[in-house]
Amino acid sequence: MDGIVIKKISNSFDVYLSTGEVVNAKPRGLLKAKGIFVGDKVHILCQSNEFTIESVYTRKNLLIRPPLANLEQLVIVISGVPNPDFYIVDKLILFCYVYDITPVLVVNKQDVYEDVNEYVKKVYQPIMDVVFISAKTKQNIDKLKSILKNKLSALAGQSAVGKSAIINCLFKNMNVKEGELSKKISRGKNTTRHCEIFVNNEFLIADTAGFTALDETLLPIPYYELPLYYKDYLPYMSKCRYSDCKHISESADDCAVKSAVESGELDKQRYLRYKEIYKVLEQKWVRTHG
Repeated sequence: MDGIVIKKISNSFDVYLSTGEVVNAKPRGLLKAKGIFVGDKVHILCQSNEFTIESVYTRKNLLIRPPLANLEQLVIVISGVPNPDFYIVDKLILFCYVYDITPVLVVNKQDVYEDVNEYVKKVYQPIMDVVFISAKTKQNIDKLKSILKNKLSALAGQSAVGKSAIINCLFKNMNVKEGELSKKISRGKNTTRHCEIFVNNEFLIADTAGFTALDETLLPIPYYELPLYYKDYLPYMSKCRYSDCKHISESADDCAVKSAVESGELDKQRYLRYKEIYKVLEQKWVRTHG
């Protein structure tokens, strides 16, 4: 039988089978040493009412912080309050592109904060899926469900943006209080973060508090490749004077991206965040390569 690991406790794993059943299984032989992660697709055998994980299928991706495999979508949740931290948003989008994960931006309480809505429509809607919802009134929840259907997704975002309220909209009878999911998956005095996947017959949602704490230095790319991960910059790059233009120190006459920022075609604040991330990655490169 095939299934997906939805919870890990020590050397014991809860596996969601293709039949819809959840069973507890232990790994065979050396599989424990090789590592099994939440999100892993596995093949299991049942003998004498005991389930054993026989093999782990090839992973689409593997995140170490948080420890999660085969993530297909990252749902980045923002709201008007607290003030959206778009540096975190841009950083999470980068992680998605690097690890072959589809980013989805969800604006909660969209019926209240029109200024946030307009900024998102201008800057992010051209480059990714954006859903404007209200977890309180259930507005556009069905649209979000359609995007999540048949995929393993995770929610990320600042505290108090409504992630728990969204979970309650997606899963009946969960009754999760704000912040409660993160408490459920914290274990031990060192507050080590664990993942757990919640399932129904339509989609799988991984809940973890680890995404917003992602350090951009964990990005496995050199600083000079950063421009390739900005979809809104790509149409302009062929117009830059230099083929290896980084859109940092070049003049606006030589850099089409900087020229578009000056003219207002590209958002200035997103460009400034780009420069900050570039600086962090460049400093990392200098530290590691001398």
